[in-house]
Amino acid sequence: MGVRQAIGSLLFTVFFMAWTFFYAIFFVVACLFLPFRGRFQLARVWARVILWVLRRMCRLEHRVEGTERLPPGNHVVLMKHSSSWETVAQALLLPPQVWVLKRELTWIPFVGWGICQLHAIAVNRRGGSAAVRDVLEQGKRRLREGEWVVIFPEGTRMPPGETRKYGVSGAMLAAATGKLIVPVAHDSGYYWPRRGLMKKSGVIRVVIGPPISAVERDPREVNLEAQRWIEAHSGPARASGEAAGPAP
Repeated sequence: MGVRQAIGSLLFTVFFMAWTFFYAIFFVVACLFLPFRGRFQLARVWARVILWVLRRMCRLEHRVEGTERLPPGNHVVLMKHSSSWETVAQALLLPPQVWVLKRELTWIPFVGWGICQLHAIAVNRRGGSAAVRDVLEQGKRRLREGEWVVIFPEGTRMPPGETRKYGVSGAMLAAATGKLIVPVAHDSGYYWPRRGLMKKSGVIRVVIGPPISAVERDPREVNLEAQRWIEAHSGPARASGEAAGPAP
């Protein structure tokens, strides 16, 4: 990795942390006067600035395929989790949404308070059936309110090329509400590793998959279908017959 890339990665990391903290202070205050959709638009501003700086400092961009597959209405998204990139980009990749995340994130001063203002579904990852119940109860409420629900079914960031058993809460939520599962794959882990500061230059490929029906199906079967599709499309960028659209 060249010196320029190393310096850019270091400067980006400093910016990322500082921008997130100070923007969170502004965000928490602004949320006192805004409904959810207004709050989400502010979250998109935060994400858009980060991805712009990432492109300038680290020469790391992204392209999205399959946006035409997003079904009308609001549904449940299962997204590959391999870096911190998707925790930022998801706000721009998909319609207004709430996130299922570990409750410890909500304990961070200002940042965690901002996450709570975005109606995040915070769960105890070691809670077993209680965590699944929280996702179902809160997820149903958020879906009724018109938001999408985004879940990282692996529960933690996985190294590129690796996966683990997907949690079943997303499939159960879709089955219980009659919503669709929308799988989302990407290869961000090859460019923004889950550990370390260095970022590789290039273009992250994001692929939105065909919706999967969960109605009157075993959630485990739905989960397995989604996992197979996501893992098959999460490798490094390669030639694709699908049209690639510009990054949002």
